Parts: sequence; C-alpha cells; structure tokens
Amino acid sequence: MATTIFVNRYFYPDHSATSQLLSDLAFDLASRGQDIHVITGCQLYGNAQASLPVNESIRGVQVHRVQTSRFGRTKLWGRMIDYLTFYLGATWRLVRLIRQGDIVVAKTDPPLMSVPAAWAVKLKRGVLVNWVQDLFPEVATSLDVYGVRFAAPMLKRLRNQSLRFGRSNVVLGEIMAERLRGEGVPSDRITIIENWADGEAIQPIDKRHNPLIKEWGLEGKFVLGYSGNMGHVHEFKTMIDAAES
Repeated sequence: MATTIFVNRYFYPDHSATSQLLSDLAFDLASRGQDIHVITGCQLYGNAQASLPVNESIRGVQVHRVQTSRFGRTKLWGRMIDYLTFYLGATWRLVRLIRQGDIVVAKTDPPLMSVPAAWAVKLKRGVLVNWVQDLFPEVATSLDVYGVRFAAPMLKRLRNQSLRFGRSNVVLGEIMAERLRGEGVPSDRITIIENWADGEAIQPIDKRHNPLIKEWGLEGKFVLGYSGNMGHVHEFKTMIDAAES
C-alpha cells in the first residue's frame, strides 16, 4: 500500500485554518488504516518561538517537523526567510521519505510549495497532488507586495508547471478551478473539494441559551458573526456599512 505524505507548514496541535483542515483529513485517513505522514514545521502559527518535537506519532499519523528560522509573521522579510528555510528542510525530508508510487499532497503554506514538491516527486517517482488554498503570486501582486510584481511571471510559470505535473489539483470552488484552467491546467486534473467544518462540534444554539450573549452583554441586540480570515485581501466594507446602517 502506498504511503501518503502531506506537506504543510502547520499541523496539529496548531489551530490555524490550514492546520485544522489537514489534521482532520490526516487523522481520518490514519483511522482507516492508511499509512499517513506529515512534513511540517516546529512552530505554531501564533508563536514563532514554539518548539514542537521533531518526530512523533499522533493518532496514527507520523509527524516529521523540520527546523526553520523563527522570524515570525510581523515582517515580510522575516516571513520570506522562514519560507525559504522550510522549503529547504521540507524538500530534503521529502527526498528521504518518498518511495516509488507514494502520494505527496502539497498544500499552499508556504506559497509555491508545489514547486519543490514536484521536483522531489519526479526524482523519486511518486505521485503529486496539489491542495490549493491560495493562488500565489496573484495574491501578492494584487496587494503590490514589494518585489513580487517583478518576479511574478517567473513564479507563475514555475507554479503552473508544478500544477500541470500534479496528478490532481484540489481547489476550493469553481472560480478557482476556472482560474487554473485559464493557466493551462487540464480540467481532468482539477478537483473541487470545498473546505469543511466539524458538524458535531459546531452546531447552532438558540440565542436565548447562548452563554456568550450574556457574557458579552449582547442581550436584545442584533448580532452579526463573521467566521473566517481577516487578512489584507479580504473585503470588510460591506459588513461595516451594514453594521452602520
């Protein structure tokens, strides 16, 4: 039976979005008897100085953590160095782990992880699946990140090559799928799988019985909840205007 190797900068016990999705899937597959490995970092999303064990087994998943720089998310240059050191460590670990026929699932944290993953998979004759959560460099160019616009054509070309090499590219929805088709990725190599939530852990609560209403002093008030990221690319003016109205 082929081994499945996931690559993402964060994994359980981290609580960031990509970590939660990956952890859900990895634990479920391991519970079904599949041989699951995860290559990840030693940090936590909210704590760059955290130091998780380099190797451990969690609920049947073999976790391999690579040492990286620890500049964190506050400075762009520091984040880029963290990315670079993860690319190097994760690629080296992939080369050591992959056996012929193994499946490598590369997520998009850090951006462009599919590029070194494709190289390692091709070298070791594995199978590549790209799990696309973000489109880079498009996100960076839309924000005019310094230096990225100049390198964007080359980065996009490398990204597209790795996506076309992948046996499948898992995307979030039809709009993202259409973007990849426009970049030359064949339709038969694109699969739409929407992100999910734990329907047992997250359930509606009657407002009269919701303890947060009283705790936060919201009795008798209209409450709008937003569940999602609050990043530079997200548009909040609509919600702010609605709140003002």
